Amino acid sequence: MPKPRARPVLAVLARLVDARLAAATFIAFALGLGIGLLLAPEEQEPPGATALPPLPPVADRPVASLRPPPAPAPPPPAVTAPRPPAAAALRPPPVREGGEGAPWRRFAVAPAPRNGKPAVAVIIDDMGLDRRRSAQAMALPGPLTLSFLPYAEQLDRQTAAARAAGHELMLHLPMEAESSKVSPGPNALTTTLGPGEILSRLHWNLDRFSGYVGVNNHMGSRFTADAGAMRIVLGELDHRGLLFVDSRTSSRSAGQALAKELGMPQAARDVFLDNVLVSDRVEAQLAELERIARAHGQAIGIGHPHDATLAALAQWIPSLPARGLVLQPVSALVAAATPRHAQR
Repeated sequence: MPKPRARPVLAVLARLVDARLAAATFIAFALGLGIGLLLAPEEQEPPGATALPPLPPVADRPVASLRPPPAPAPPPPAVTAPRPPAAAALRPPPVREGGEGAPWRRFAVAPAPRNGKPAVAVIIDDMGLDRRRSAQAMALPGPLTLSFLPYAEQLDRQTAAARAAGHELMLHLPMEAESSKVSPGPNALTTTLGPGEILSRLHWNLDRFSGYVGVNNHMGSRFTADAGAMRIVLGELDHRGLLFVDSRTSSRSAGQALAKELGMPQAARDVFLDNVLVSDRVEAQLAELERIARAHGQAIGIGHPHDATLAALAQWIPSLPARGLVLQPVSALVAAATPRHAQR
């Protein structure tokens, strides 16, 4: 049997061996873990992901980016029709082009001789707004009398083209209609205006272009019935040497009677050609114009640049010599009906 003292020594040696083995095992595990981490692949971004650039530090950003956004700009002012200056009523009439006599005679288109035949004049109103149809009206054989709205654009160019085509010019003056639902356009003459404002607006309209023989009313069923307002207008037209054609948009119009009272050159519409925009009706109105001309020696018709009207006139005008009629500008019919003392 071994001696009793040998057992404690063997036990101590066994514990030492176990401790060294545990330490070695721990070191090996740690080394393996570190090597695994070093060799592991980097994490990949999912397909389609986009890398975002890093934001610069706050101190590096421009100062403006830290300010509040500027206030939005105010909306542009509403576009309104031009208003005539208040001083317009104090200005003298504009200086017209060269020549002698009053504008209604100076700018008149020379008429073809009547030779005892009845004469007809055709005024085309509302010229200038619809450029294409206005150009078609200019292309018709003449002489026609083309009345341009004063608020149309490029009036100098359009009226020059009309005159170059052999037509006479008038100004189609906007006036208040009987119905408030119908607008005659910007700077129209209305019965609610005082005398100074009527003159101011009238001057604005009359100064829009030159070379015209006179004026006829655009709408105006209410305004032309107001004798006081019409006297202001006709007094200014007479002062400027312009003729007046009453479109007779109202049976109550005081225009022609007042013009006769003033002794100024004047006339009135006999037939509206295109109140109904059907070719047959326009042709019937042209026949009525012929009838009145034969009965009274002359007649004035008013139409507009509508397709039916233009087509009917294109067929009717060349046929007038065979019908025993003469087409003349409206100034010739006014001259024939105006007393000598008014032909200044």
